[in-house]
Amino acid sequence: MATIRGRLFAFGLAAFCAFTSVQAKHTRQRSDDEFGPVVRAYLGYLKNEQEVVDDRVSRREVSAAYYRRNSNRIRALRQMAIRLARESHNDYLPELEAVSGNEMNLLFGSNPPHIATLKAGEVLRNTFRFLGVVRAGENFYLFARLDPYEQAELTEKASALRRSQ
Repeated sequence: MATIRGRLFAFGLAAFCAFTSVQAKHTRQRSDDEFGPVVRAYLGYLKNEQEVVDDRVSRREVSAAYYRRNSNRIRALRQMAIRLARESHNDYLPELEAVSGNEMNLLFGSNPPHIATLKAGEVLRNTFRFLGVVRAGENFYLFARLDPYEQAELTEKASALRRSQ
């Protein structure tokens, strides 16, 4: 009798887990349906990147710290992409970059901006627009890479300003 109860309990638990997993996947899919094809493609890209990181850690190709940092980075990029898409109501995303505080030199070289002075919307070196900080396990500083037209416009404005002075 005890083994039948144990089996029923195990079956019930397995059914519950399967149901909640399907519900979570369906909820995520439904939430992604609010976006256009470009944003959905980017979110799909991030999902694939997470699968690659998951696979690499399962094969013990990367350290736990590497896995954690990259999973958190992917989560921060996803949060920012969703925020931008919802705020703009537009099926467009700029090229996004997410770096931790000690990785700022990856984007800005040996003279990165001071984290404490960054302001949302600020353009840095005519290349990146600071979007904000996302806390995803650790703080990630998110930037949008300016497209060549935006860069050219900023350069032209700066030249015009220098000529007028």
